Amino acid sequence: MKILLFGKAGQVGWELQRSLAPVGELVALDRDGLHGLCGDLSDAAAIAETVRHVQPDVVINAAAYTAVDKAESEPALAHAINAVAPGALAQAASAIGAWLVHYSTDYVFDGAGTSARSEVDPTGPLNEYGRTKLEGEQLIRASGCCHLLFRTSWVYAARGQNFAKTMLRLGAERDALAVIDDQYGAPTGAELLADATAHAIRSALRRPDLSGTYHLAASGETTWHGYASYVIERARAEGRTIKVAKDAIRPVPTSAFPTPAKRPANSRLATAKFRQTFNLLLPEWRHGVDRMLDEVLGQ
Repeated sequence: MKILLFGKAGQVGWELQRSLAPVGELVALDRDGLHGLCGDLSDAAAIAETVRHVQPDVVINAAAYTAVDKAESEPALAHAINAVAPGALAQAASAIGAWLVHYSTDYVFDGAGTSARSEVDPTGPLNEYGRTKLEGEQLIRASGCCHLLFRTSWVYAARGQNFAKTMLRLGAERDALAVIDDQYGAPTGAELLADATAHAIRSALRRPDLSGTYHLAASGETTWHGYASYVIERARAEGRTIKVAKDAIRPVPTSAFPTPAKRPANSRLATAKFRQTFNLLLPEWRHGVDRMLDEVLGQ
């Protein structure tokens, strides 16, 4: 089996290189490309030509425009990368009979209510990032290619910068912190996404009827305040120097931190379809965060 991966340098793409190594021959590209192959998703024609040249069995798109606030002032670029490019990859995959794996987001929903959203619930993105990701989904479905479209939320990895590392730094520097406490979701590790993807691909290649949209995220839920508090107290327990006291991590509403792009208050995703289809357990969010912190705190 040959797998063509776009976005190898990102959080999920980096982990996919590990998880896919036993699955098949992997051609992994970042934005700079490799040996004449294009990995730049802003060039839809060139990435489609790359698919035709490589002739993979599976195309995986782990690249995206993820600067949520910046997308409000760069809608054309966000649209090119998040909508046009996935559509082009889907068309190219369809033409050669390849599968397409693509990652989307809870931001395709409006964030209303308190229940976890299922795959068939109505969408209603609140910002440009969400709108472009939703259009990318629609173009993939319209192409007719076999696809695994995974919506996820609050993605992190030990590699690179993330919310937990920021909280650890601020917790060591400041006497008090204010963290949003009215947005709910499940922090989901790139490692979990990559391992679940590798498992799902092996199943899907034997079962074309598994083509479709799935919600893939860690189990449980928390707020950004709950996430920050967990990370900081775990570091304190490990003997790290933490300046902020436990009762000085103050919960605040989203309105305390105005941003160009509106965020959904409810990022809960119902994952029953994925778990039942692929016979996998999705661990509680603290499990993955603990693994990430073991690596980060051990540095």
